[in-house]
Amino acid sequence: MKVRMIVAFYTLLIVAAGIFLWTRLNKEVSFSIDMLDLNTKCEEISDKLSSGTSAEQLENEYGCDITFLTDDNYDSVNNHFIREGLSVFDYREDGVIKGKIAFNARAGEREELLKRSRQQLFVTIAIIYAAGIILLTAVWYFYIRPFNKLSDFASSVSKGNLDVPLNMDRHNYFGAFTESFDRMREELKLSSEREAAANRSKQELVAELSHDIKTPVATIKATCEVMEIKYKDPDVKEKVSVIKSKADSVEHLVDNMFRATLDDLDELKVTPREESSLIIDDMLKDLRFYGTVEQKGSVPECLIMADKLRLEQVIDNIAGNSFKYAGTTLEVDYKAEPDNIRVILSDRGPGVPEDELAMLTTKFYRGSEAAGSGKEGSGLGLYLASRFMEKMGGGLELKNREGGGFTAEIVISKV
Repeated sequence: MKVRMIVAFYTLLIVAAGIFLWTRLNKEVSFSIDMLDLNTKCEEISDKLSSGTSAEQLENEYGCDITFLTDDNYDSVNNHFIREGLSVFDYREDGVIKGKIAFNARAGEREELLKRSRQQLFVTIAIIYAAGIILLTAVWYFYIRPFNKLSDFASSVSKGNLDVPLNMDRHNYFGAFTESFDRMREELKLSSEREAAANRSKQELVAELSHDIKTPVATIKATCEVMEIKYKDPDVKEKVSVIKSKADSVEHLVDNMFRATLDDLDELKVTPREESSLIIDDMLKDLRFYGTVEQKGSVPECLIMADKLRLEQVIDNIAGNSFKYAGTTLEVDYKAEPDNIRVILSDRGPGVPEDELAMLTTKFYRGSEAAGSGKEGSGLGLYLASRFMEKMGGGLELKNREGGGFTAEIVISKV
């Protein structure tokens, strides 16, 4: 905007100077009269008048005025010639003055001179104006524009946008200056990326450790429950009770930490790779610490695409929910399909209201039956199980079992 104001002011200044000089030119222009040319014309006119050419025709041809002594108004016309400053010559015949020939050389010469002077003035002003505009343009391009770009760049950086580079022109006199700013942007971007990666790595580590701790803690609690039933010694039961109590505290603290971390992280890392489907058998054997597990078939032997740790967490989460809320035998069955296998986990509990089934895999959601049971839970188990299976290219399907109970089908992709 300031540059435009400078250009407008400069234009007004040039126009004002042009008007002033134009006015002065009309007053001060000077000229000279070519007397030799006028004498030559006068002789030609005299010869033609002597040969009989009419005065009117010669006046039109030479742009002059002719008056004769025989004219009634001779004196007044001659006086008019003198007053107007015309160049007056005698018209003679045989050496005797017969009249006057007057040329208005002053007017013609002045007009011609004014015309040339005006043209020169116009050209001069136009050149000065163009040179000024070129100079202003050069100043804007080489000096002002780079600073405007720096201003926009600084504004962009202040808003946290570190992806827009500061381009440098080849003829930029502030090239090194702007290059330093762009390097600063690159360093800020790299620093920001490193900081974000470090924070995310920490969050992933905390989330992974938090979630991984839950599985052994659940196993400890299940083992304690078994020992409370199996051993009657008061001293043993007291120690088992202390272990169970501390395991509950650890589980509660881990849940709080996991929830806080997951709010920022949104998801945990899943790295699927080729595995044998027989790893599922090993995972199901560990469920005996929760309660009774009844297998109705054997897992189809094939190669699957899975993250072993995450798949184990999925099975543990589903089985843990069944034993916690249903408290019955967990039934395990399998189903082989062309592209995947299904691990079907079912219980004989009360099931879930149909209108809540679609919400079970939502973060922090707990069904009405679970919430009303008085048992603690974070509402993350089935959410994470669903997310893990999606990352492994499979899925998790939840539904009520015919005849009562709840069924979770873990869909695992084949290789």
